This record gives sequence, structure tokens and C-alpha cells, in this order.
Amino acid sequence: MVPSNVNFRKVMAACLVALPVLITFSVIYRTPSIAEAMDLQDKADQIDQQRPHSGDYSSQPDDKLLRGLLVPGFNEGSCLSRYQAASYRKPVSYHEASSYLLSRLRRYEDLHKRCGPYTKLYDKTAKLLISGRSSGATECKYVVWASYSDLPDKMLTLASAFLYALITNRVLLVDRGHDVADLFCEPFPNTSWLLPMDFPILNQFKSLGRNSSSCYGNMLRNGDINHSQETFPSFLYLHLAHDYGDHDKMFFCDHDQALLAKVPWLVMKADNYFVPSLFLIPLFERELGNLFPVKGTVFHQLGQYLLHPTNKVWGLITSYYQAYLAKADETLGIQIKVFDDGPEPLPRVIDQILACTRESKLLPEVKKQESIIAPAKNQKTKAVLVTASNSGYYESLRNVYWEHPTVTGEVIGFFQPSHEEHRKNEDMHNFKLWAEIYLLSLTDTLVTSPWSTMGYVAQGLAGLNPLILYKPEDQQAPDEPCRWGMSMEPCFLAPPLYDCHSKMKAETNSVQPYVRRCEDTSKGVKLVDGISDDIS
Repeated sequence: MVPSNVNFRKVMAACLVALPVLITFSVIYRTPSIAEAMDLQDKADQIDQQRPHSGDYSSQPDDKLLRGLLVPGFNEGSCLSRYQAASYRKPVSYHEASSYLLSRLRRYEDLHKRCGPYTKLYDKTAKLLISGRSSGATECKYVVWASYSDLPDKMLTLASAFLYALITNRVLLVDRGHDVADLFCEPFPNTSWLLPMDFPILNQFKSLGRNSSSCYGNMLRNGDINHSQETFPSFLYLHLAHDYGDHDKMFFCDHDQALLAKVPWLVMKADNYFVPSLFLIPLFERELGNLFPVKGTVFHQLGQYLLHPTNKVWGLITSYYQAYLAKADETLGIQIKVFDDGPEPLPRVIDQILACTRESKLLPEVKKQESIIAPAKNQKTKAVLVTASNSGYYESLRNVYWEHPTVTGEVIGFFQPSHEEHRKNEDMHNFKLWAEIYLLSLTDTLVTSPWSTMGYVAQGLAGLNPLILYKPEDQQAPDEPCRWGMSMEPCFLAPPLYDCHSKMKAETNSVQPYVRRCEDTSKGVKLVDGISDDIS
């Protein structure tokens, strides 16, 4: 039986009334993935295009060179993120790089072009690795970053190694490992930072460790190296990982830096952001003070300069952002890392996150006695990006705001790009992880987990002081759920805490006021804001 025109119009009217509810239900209920975002991008661009929102920075000045931090001249199509990233972030003048840092970066780029891979000077210096000895007088010297540890650690140590190369006039070369070239664009113009595959000692990298014969700490312990030698090894291995010993930690002493300066090739393995301890080396104090008058912006500046997602990763980032985050009035990133996590989400962690975000006015309370009805027009929207290996945390947080309306009338949407409880493909895992880190860095406010290097990278790239969740003691919820970070800088989780002159343990903040104990662990140290000086 064919319905009458009147009945048909009633049915259509009812469907149109129900449509906003269905859309809201779909957005809040489903777990969007990065792959789904690429399919939904076109649809998202067509929804609510006229409504202004805080995440739309297209009307603001597009300073794609980040006020001189980057240089023009690259093939823009080969690395879209290098110049497009500025349009996804709020411009903040506070984070502007110093004029001295900009000039030193330009000098470094010239040095890298002159001494980089496949140049005559590189070939000449590489030949010293075959003989095994050097007089110490070479035109070019190098720091080789050996691929080691997880992706966030790699990003922190890449920035650390580059800063060390910058202040010691060395060239940074990067061991590509199995995916570095697929994750990060080349950062230096007209040259490459990737270590050539025919590097003479590349096959030794896997076996390098704290007990290797070429390890600087091991050689010090055995008395195999000193200032009085006429010739020096052509290369030394620097073990700066979390398990380094007392002799390895001598790397952070003036006397030892003077000795290392005589060695043309330094190969480094690290899994910690060791920048704060570079600021405690008197030999580097003047240079670092001029480079970074505001100490709490080091990783932010270096990360924006060095770490550009490749086009494959950038496609994941921008597709997901446009589909789920771009149209919200505000965005919040919640990065969850639970070291004692099991197959099920821990209720205390969920309660802690809710307490933190509500006390800080980042998320509103809900009306538990009421159910969600069709939202009114022009209600404020907030998109919450959740990253966690266990999808249960996302689902539990989402359900709180899915089932009940907020007291403020805001519409809260929760999104989780990926949740791999078990890594099925290491390469794809790192692509997704890099995309998640970057998406977190595009949010307006960040809540991060203690001891998490993923959170450290995201806050540094974002230029945001995060809200840091307190670490529970004895698996009990802390009295205070979280606190604001002292700065956006990452924590050096395993510093030497050693005074080179007295040869005794020392309190770091008794040496320099801009190095403080970390908020999330008393064993770590970090650079803090509020100390501005120009040492000239």
C-alpha cells in the first residue's frame, strides 16, 4: 500500500527531527580510527562549515617559516608538514626563537652541507675509521645517533643529540634503523642527515654497549684514554642510556668534553632527554644561555625545527584532525600511560582523570539524573582526544558523557585514533604512534601521564604546560589528582646528579636555578621557565 502524501510528509519530518540525535549518538558512541578518518574527511568538510570555532586558525597569519626557525627552499611537496604545520597551531609569540638560535641554525646548515654525507670532507674523515686512530685535527667532526629504544625516546634523543652537535660544532648523522626515514622528513636543506648505508662501522652498532671496548666510560675505567695521548681513537661510543655507569656519566663534565673534542667520530646511544644536564656543563653555559634565553622552550624549538612528519604520517594526522577535531570550539588531549595496566581499565585511573579535568574546569560535571536529548543549536562543543593502549579508558570516559547531559550544556565528544593492545606490525605501529603524538600536540590543553615520554614529546611540540597526573603510590589513588607542569620541557628521567669538581653527588637545583626536580618523579630533572638571561 502506497502511503498518502500527508503520511509521507510526517515520516520525513520525524526523520529530520531525529537526525541530529543520530549524528550525535554516532559521533560519541563509535571509536573512530585513523584509517576511518581518511574516508570521512570529505564528509566532515561539508558539515557545519559556517560555524566559527577555536580550532580554525585559517584566518590567522600563516607564518609557515615559524618566524625564521625554518628556511624556504625545500621542495614543499616532498614534505607537506614542514610548511603546513603552522596553519594547524595557534601562533604564540612567547615561544619565538631567539635571534642567536636562528643565526646558529643557519651556520649549522652551512656546516652540514659542507661536511654531510657524500662530500669530500665526509669521505676524508670516514677513512679515519678504517685506520682506527686520529691526531685530533680534522676539519669536520661528527655525532652519529644510533637508532635505539621506542619512538618517543628516539624523538627526545634526536633533539638532545642535535643540540649537542650544535654547541660542539659537530655534524649530526642519523642511523636510519628500520623506519626513521619513513617517519621523519629531512630537516636540513640541500643535504641529508641520514647516515650512509656504507658507513665503515655501521655493522658494529647493534653490539655497542656499556662494556664495549670502544665505550668511553669503559675506556676511562680501564685507563685506556687520557689527555696526554698523541693520537686518539677515530671513534668513541657514548653510552647515555638509562643503565649507564658512573664513568659513562663523566660525559657531562668539562674535563671530559675537552677530551671528547679531540675525537672526530662520536657514536651515541641514548633513551633519555639529556638536555638539562648539558645546561649544567660550565663549558657550554654561555652558548646555551644565548641560544635559549627562556630555558623552558628548548625542546619546543628543536622539535619544531627537526621533527617533521613524512607525507604518509601527515596524511593520517590531517585526515583525522579535519574529520574529528577541526570543527570543535575547544579541544582537549588526554594521554594515558599506565605502567601496571592489565586487560581491563583501572577504575582508579578513570576516577583520577575525571577528578583532574573537572577540578581544572577542563570538563564539566554531568546531570546524572537526566538523559541526553536532542542538543540545541549553537551549543558549545569540545572534542576530547584520548590516547591509551587499552581502549577501555576511552570507552569509560566516553560513556560518562554519552549517557548524561552536562551541567553547562556543552556537547562533549570523545575520540581515540588507535588502540593496539598488541603490536601486529611494528612499522605501522610507529606510523600510528607518531600520528597520535602529533594530534595530541594540536589540542588546546593537555593532560599527560607521569613518566611518559609520549606525553613529554606532545607537550613540547605543542608548546603547552600540561596538567600532569600524579603517579599512584601502592596502587592507591593520590590525594591530588594532578598538577600543572612547571614548563613544557621533557623530564630527564635518569640524570647523573654528580658534581664533576667535588666528584660527589649534588643537588641539581643548587647548581643552576633553571634546572629543577621533575613534577612526576623526584629522580628526574627538567628545565623550567621564568629564568631569562643573555650571557654575553
